[in-house]
Amino acid sequence: MRTPAGNECPHFFGDYFRGRNLEECRLLRQAIPPITWKPSLCATCPVPGILLANACPNMVLKPELHRPFPFLKQQVRVTAFCTKTNQLVPEPHIGCGECHMLPPAFTGDILDYDPSAGPG
Repeated sequence: MRTPAGNECPHFFGDYFRGRNLEECRLLRQAIPPITWKPSLCATCPVPGILLANACPNMVLKPELHRPFPFLKQQVRVTAFCTKTNQLVPEPHIGCGECHMLPPAFTGDILDYDPSAGPG
């Protein structure tokens, strides 16, 4: 569903049936403790970009609110965890590298790359 910031996000829910105006972020609601959602948080949320770049079903996202400086607005910060390898994912946009093979441009093995060999 489209967020107030204009991005597609599967965690955003809006109920506008028959005049209702219920909007919520289900990812923030599932956090422990639950985080109160505001429409302004969608503008800086990295989750739509992460899910667009990496749709790994083994990656679990954990949100938290972060304020870079005391005078700036709160932002959503996300940490990712891979349930297949049981490790933190340092770059959620790319993934852990175990579930999906990374292209040689990311691993540095560009000279050893043989496209006819196929995956694996």
